[in-house]
Amino acid sequence: MKTHHSDPINMVVDYYSISLKRNFNAKFSYGQSEYDFDEGLMYFIAPNQLFKIEHSQDELKRMQGWLLLIHPDFFWSTPLSKTIKQYDYFNYTVNEALFLSDKEEKVINGIIENIKQEYHNNIDKFSQRIIVSQMETLLNYAERFYQRQFITRKIANHRILDALEHTLNHYFKSDDLITKGIPTVQYISDTLNISPNYLSNLLKSLTGQSTQQHIHDKLISEAKQRLSTSNLSIREIAYELGFEHSQSFSKLFKAKTHLSPLDFGQSFH
Repeated sequence: MKTHHSDPINMVVDYYSISLKRNFNAKFSYGQSEYDFDEGLMYFIAPNQLFKIEHSQDELKRMQGWLLLIHPDFFWSTPLSKTIKQYDYFNYTVNEALFLSDKEEKVINGIIENIKQEYHNNIDKFSQRIIVSQMETLLNYAERFYQRQFITRKIANHRILDALEHTLNHYFKSDDLITKGIPTVQYISDTLNISPNYLSNLLKSLTGQSTQQHIHDKLISEAKQRLSTSNLSIREIAYELGFEHSQSFSKLFKAKTHLSPLDFGQSFH
């Protein structure tokens, strides 16, 4: 039987949106990227972010789950008004929604039920404090489960590591270092089609280093190769590696190796 698909829905809301869905195979896009929908999927949207849903009427009828909307003003005068920006998953993009085990889903649903009950109680001076406390617990559990997701998706994650290495190798072998300068974290994440925060968190969980540290390690490796095998000056090597000023290159090299580029190069000549 042919399923009738409704026109895509584009929305921008002023709320923090936290949701869990079941039996909903619609296409869901956040910004320019599409979520990888599957059973037990939880997703997080920050205020004023564009998202789009393409769905059929049948899918809407089968859909189960819940949606929590909280206006940023609700967090005013509480620590969460500032700390909520530290939860990177509100800014994640491709394939970065949260997948939950049955046990994890029970934990999350229990917290949501607590928030629901408090919301429907008679409002008093403790209501905001209690709901915000439950929200912090929810966000902290979500962060824990994201870290578990990083670990359990080792194969996919190591493919990202391979892609990172390939991207850096290609960039350093081309003329991009001279024409464009040192690759930025944003450039690397755009090339890998992953948000900067997610990529750095993933790399830290796998290697203990951020994206910026991986870029710097590649720079130092290339610098050592040039310093040990060529007669180029420090200024020329810095220029080839995308540095506008040789002093910046020397400062980074010494911070990483505890030797100046000159001292390192002289040990090979």
